[in-house]
Amino acid sequence: MSKIAVVYWSGTGNTEKMANCVAQGAREAGAEVDVFTASEFSVDGMDEYDGIAFGCPSMGAEQLEETEFEPMFADCESKLDGRKIVLFGSYGWGDGEWMRDWEANCQAKGAVMASDFVICNGEPDAEAEEACRNLGKMLV
Repeated sequence: MSKIAVVYWSGTGNTEKMANCVAQGAREAGAEVDVFTASEFSVDGMDEYDGIAFGCPSMGAEQLEETEFEPMFADCESKLDGRKIVLFGSYGWGDGEWMRDWEANCQAKGAVMASDFVICNGEPDAEAEEACRNLGKMLV
């Protein structure tokens, strides 16, 4: 059985809703799943998981949340090489540049992207929720 971590930061609840859908999809695919907020997770836990889903909304000028998520993720970058991950998040403006940049950074660090990222504008609708469940399944 695969063991999956879903790690996210959410300011409005939109990315949290996406995280729960990712976790649901991974469970439906037979994985054991642990869900963490960014403040609850650290690089020390990465080796316990077969795959990790990272979720963060776009903040400011299309960037990762700087207080909790970005510092945690920066620590985790040292263990991305060869690790299976997926990315997801919501946004309220822009065109998803933060996610494209984040994915490119992860690939440059050697991460194995199990699927294309999932983003949605604002609160996830039924289509975005299904895409997140599928993201969880792909990670397994």
